[in-house]
Amino acid sequence: MIKIANAPCSWGALEFDLENKSEAIGFAQVLDEIKETGYTGTELGDWGFMPTDPKKLREEIQKRNLELLGAFVPVALVNRAAHEEGIREALRVAELMHSAGYDTAFIVLADDNASNSQRTKNAGRITPEMGLNTAQWKVFAEGAEKLAKAVKDTFGLRTVFHHHCAGYVETPEEIDTFLSLTNPELIGLCLDMGHYAFGGGDPLKALDKYAQRIWHVHFKDFDSNAAKRSQEVGGDYFDALSKGVFSELGKGNVNFEGIVERLKAIGYDDWIVVEQDILPGMGAPKKSAQANRTYINTLGL
Repeated sequence: MIKIANAPCSWGALEFDLENKSEAIGFAQVLDEIKETGYTGTELGDWGFMPTDPKKLREEIQKRNLELLGAFVPVALVNRAAHEEGIREALRVAELMHSAGYDTAFIVLADDNASNSQRTKNAGRITPEMGLNTAQWKVFAEGAEKLAKAVKDTFGLRTVFHHHCAGYVETPEEIDTFLSLTNPELIGLCLDMGHYAFGGGDPLKALDKYAQRIWHVHFKDFDSNAAKRSQEVGGDYFDALSKGVFSELGKGNVNFEGIVERLKAIGYDDWIVVEQDILPGMGAPKKSAQANRTYINTLGL
C-alpha cells in the first residue's frame, strides 16, 4: 500500500545556509499544514528545524497522526577529512529518530550540495569534465558506505542516497557510477523524479534501471521552461529554484501517470514523499501542498 507524505522543504525549510532562511515557516505550522492537506507522513528537515528531544519530537508527530520517514543528511563525501564528522552527524540524527520510536526511518544521505561553485552554477547542464575522477569516486563511495554501516550497526536504520542537482551525483551517468561503487545491501537509492529530470534523465527509465535499488521515492516535478529561463541568464541552482524549476505536480515535464504504473509494476509499496523545493518565503506552500495532493489523488493514490 503506497502512502503519501510531504516534507518541510516544500515550505522553504532547506538545508542550505541562505540569507533569507529566517523567512522559513516554523515546524508546527508545517506539520499542521501537512496534516490539513491530506498527507500522512513527513521527513525531519534540517537538524534543529523540528524538536531534537525524542520525546517532544514523537509527541509533535503523533498528535497529528503522522509518521516520520527519514531525515536528509548532507556530507561532503569527496573530502575524506569530512567523513568522520559526517558519520557523527548521521548518528546524531539516527539516534533522534530511533529514540523517538521511528525504527524504519531512513537516513537520506546526499552530497554537501551547493558547496562547489562549478556544480552549483551549472546545475542542470553538467558535462563529464565537471565530474569526479577515479580516485575521488573511490573516496566518495567509501565515505557513503562507512556512514551507512555505522548507522546500521548502531541503530539498525537503513541509508538511502539522494542524487541531487548542485552536487557531485546529479546526472544519470553519475548515479550509475555511485551505485556501481557501493554495496546494494548497505545503500539504497532515493529516486527523486524532479532532480533526475533536471539532471538530464528520464525518471521512467530510472525506475526500470534501478528497480531493485529503490528504497525511497520523492515526487517532484520539473519545469523545463523554468530551467531554460534560468540558463538563458546564466542562473545557478538557486536562480532556477527562484524561477520555479520544481513546479507543482502535473504542471511540469515528469510523467507521473507512467511513474505510478511503473512503481506498481516493480512492486513498490512504501512511501512517496512530495518535495516541491522552494526558497524561504516563496510561493504559497499550503496551497501548493493541497494542489499536489489533489493531483496525486487523480493518479489513484
